[in-house]
Amino acid sequence: MTTAAAAVEQAHRREWAFVLAATVRLVRDFDLAEECVQDAYATALTAWAADGVPARPGAWLTTVARRRGLDLMRRDTTFRRSLPELVVDEPVPDTADLALAAWDDPVIPDDRLRLISTCCHPALSPQAQVALTLRLVCGVTTAEVARAFLVSEPTMAARITRAKKKIAVAGIPYRVPSIRELPQRLDAICAVIHLLFTTGHTAPAGDDLVRADLVDRALQLARMMHALVPGDPSVTGLLALIVLTDARRAARVDAAGELCTLEHQDRTRWDHAAITEGISLVKQALPHTDRYTLQAAIAAVHDEAPSWADTDWPEIIGLYRLLLRVWPSPVARLNHAVAVGLAGDPARALELLRPLGAEPALATYGYLHAARAAFLAELGRVEEAVAAYEAALLLTDNAVERAHLRGKLTALSG
Repeated sequence: MTTAAAAVEQAHRREWAFVLAATVRLVRDFDLAEECVQDAYATALTAWAADGVPARPGAWLTTVARRRGLDLMRRDTTFRRSLPELVVDEPVPDTADLALAAWDDPVIPDDRLRLISTCCHPALSPQAQVALTLRLVCGVTTAEVARAFLVSEPTMAARITRAKKKIAVAGIPYRVPSIRELPQRLDAICAVIHLLFTTGHTAPAGDDLVRADLVDRALQLARMMHALVPGDPSVTGLLALIVLTDARRAARVDAAGELCTLEHQDRTRWDHAAITEGISLVKQALPHTDRYTLQAAIAAVHDEAPSWADTDWPEIIGLYRLLLRVWPSPVARLNHAVAVGLAGDPARALELLRPLGAEPALATYGYLHAARAAFLAELGRVEEAVAAYEAALLLTDNAVERAHLRGKLTALSG
């Protein structure tokens, strides 16, 4: 790869949201903004090869994209008068505002906050929020978004188009939320980033345990949000949770590609620099006790333990009890029950798991059956454990997890 091509690829990863957000604010149309930004990146391939990579690639790309936008708007003024536009609070700047020096303006980070806040507007469905965030904020192609959702590309293209139209037709403003609106919007943004991370952390289907592309995008978004609203403890807690959990990525499968549970992971393969960073973030977020900060604190206890035997289970169980107060979800109750069982009380864990079988949210959740199976086997209730593992297999599509469950079944049958 040439130096120019590598620089463009790096700029796509780092600057896409910055460039698109600033362009959207000018042209007030997502599709037109995307077209202009894509043209800017295409132009960069030849211009940077001839003239060298600019000192500030993001500013260069933004200037080119916005100039292209102004040119297209002048040509299509009559046509675009008949189309709905994004509602923008500030007046549209003129050509003079495109001077390169203007991009030193400290308001630029707000453009990215405008973009992700619009993508995560409560009027949109959670699925539309995730899809738009991937497409617009992360610059992921429609085909890649479709693969993440396990749907066809035309289906995802239609979903994204409908979401964009809803934003324009409903008059959803392209602006930073007010102080009154911000908490609700941050909740939605954090939920989107967390869903993106969990989907990548253990892929719902496929041959690989981890979808590294989705995990990396979630980490990128969490870091961006932490930079934009550094004082928000929920955002800090979410970043800590992602950093601390992903720090174990390299040890989650062995050399043969088989799943390694936390108990059997080679902890020398953990990313200890990331663990140090994550623990520092947890300390910043505490004593605030939102769901992400408490989950991050639990991950920190695991990451700090030098071995499985040294895990501080009483502290983990105590943190789960706090978590259940602020986030009494079925998944939190499941994880609390598993912690109780791993702490040495499988019978009590089964008691806690029993009512969760009636939870609609866990009806297709294979981890519930896998947890029951493990504790039933520990108590010597082999036939019940086999049935539970078989139920877990029926609800599991990831190839690495299926192989792990089959291994457990084989061991019990033998």
